[in-house]
Amino acid sequence: MSWRDFWITVITIVVVMGVFQGACAYLILLERKVAAWVQDRIGPNRVGPRGLFQPIADGLKFLFKEDIIPSHVDRVFYLSAPAIAASTAFLAFAVVPFGPTSSDASEYQFVIAPRVDIGILFVFSITSLAVYGIILGGWSSNDKYSMLGALRSSAQLISYEIPTGMAVLGVILFTGSLNLEQAIQHQIDNGWNVLYQPLAFVLFLIGVLAECNRLPFDLPEAEQELVGGYHTEYSALKFALFFLGEYTHMITTSFLLVILFFGGWHVPWLQGWIDGLGFGGIVIKLGVFVFKVSLFIVFYMLLRWTLPRFRFDQLMGLAWKVMIPLALVNLVFVMIVKELGWTPWLLLPMSLLVLVATAVLTAKLPRQPGQVSLAVPLRFETMARS
Repeated sequence: MSWRDFWITVITIVVVMGVFQGACAYLILLERKVAAWVQDRIGPNRVGPRGLFQPIADGLKFLFKEDIIPSHVDRVFYLSAPAIAASTAFLAFAVVPFGPTSSDASEYQFVIAPRVDIGILFVFSITSLAVYGIILGGWSSNDKYSMLGALRSSAQLISYEIPTGMAVLGVILFTGSLNLEQAIQHQIDNGWNVLYQPLAFVLFLIGVLAECNRLPFDLPEAEQELVGGYHTEYSALKFALFFLGEYTHMITTSFLLVILFFGGWHVPWLQGWIDGLGFGGIVIKLGVFVFKVSLFIVFYMLLRWTLPRFRFDQLMGLAWKVMIPLALVNLVFVMIVKELGWTPWLLLPMSLLVLVATAVLTAKLPRQPGQVSLAVPLRFETMARS
């Protein structure tokens, strides 16, 4: 590596770290605003115009808050856990392409680690390490609620990584590479993967929601049951690092959804015109990429205030009894189409048929006495009156 490439990589790392830490701060503000909009209230509006400086005030509060370390904790692992949770979330960005890259080393690259041929495997490997930060945080706190949250989280992450990885296998088979840049290029040439494999997209979306601990899969930190979950004993900057890791992971998975299923920066019917704009085209592609990612982030936030939380047995049953069999079915379909040389468009009716059949079977299954059906909206009005 030349000195030029070295300094470009260093500058890219600094920019990405700075941008995403600021983005996480303002995503928290956005989520609070979305919550206020859904609940028909105002939300943060005191600090700055329309509450625009609220993230700065929150950051200063975390910075100057008293750093309390309880006497009953294991100090080494207690302090290591938040750092592991945040660092694993940021490491995954090393192979995320923010724009078109080239095999020519003399050209500028829009990725921290270009030409990594195992990009998808790297992201899955790094993000799976986040569970160590959660387990260490819960165990080292020497608190029963923290430990219960950590055990829930480890079981949840391990379970949902299986169907999530299997859903991506179909994309890898058609792409012919583990490289994220190649996945985007394949969709530019052949169409977005979500059109061919909607079943894989649904499975991957549900899986990443569970891995990000977002509702309705936030069982590891269910406040009504576990006080605060695995980070009950954390405060100040240590708690902020857990929060930063969670939001960074949400951004990472949104990038993966766009890269693997929605063509990255690809704009149908306009790609040739955009490519001819030179530097302006690069800016447009980056804007398109960020816009698609932003849509998924807002979708995550809306889900939080729309769906009720699962029970833990429902959570595990969904992974092992529903998602893993569906992921196997999708993988078999992909292998059949690939082996026989059929058009990938045949995967669309196959996937839709499986989704419809699963919905019908779920609706017709007998419920246990006292079990709440997730297919029927809860009557919040009746519950409130009672």
